[in-house]
Amino acid sequence: MQIWVDADACPNVIKEILFRVANRAKLNITFVANQYIKTPPSPFLKSLQVPGGFDVADDEIVRQVEKGDLVITADIPLAAEIIEKGGHALNPRGELYTRENIKQRLQVRDMVEAVRNSGVELTGGQATFGQKDKQTFANALDRFVAKFHR
Repeated sequence: MQIWVDADACPNVIKEILFRVANRAKLNITFVANQYIKTPPSPFLKSLQVPGGFDVADDEIVRQVEKGDLVITADIPLAAEIIEKGGHALNPRGELYTRENIKQRLQVRDMVEAVRNSGVELTGGQATFGQKDKQTFANALDRFVAKFHR
């Protein structure tokens, strides 16, 4: 199993958790972004810089992911593509996207985008990333690794 990280928008606290998990579980983790992502020295950590552009990092992840791999992303369309390829997707807030819930997440995302495109200004949005989110992610990642990593 390989872990891929959609690293452009991944919170630094999540990257730190992933750095530790890679070494503890001896898991290969690749951070894909259109900018260089500095990782600590480790045979299990890799940073892959792709050219700038819309969805270039996402496309590279989709191209390289294999069945059973895990992708860390908050990008719902990317998560849907990963699931379609037989991979797994976990968002930085600890929610595991599945075949059962991804269609609903895509519908909600598309509806919100349609409202925005119609000129309606939406206020609010997702809450600031906090300690509870960090812990929820760490717990979800630990459960996933325990279940799928051999």
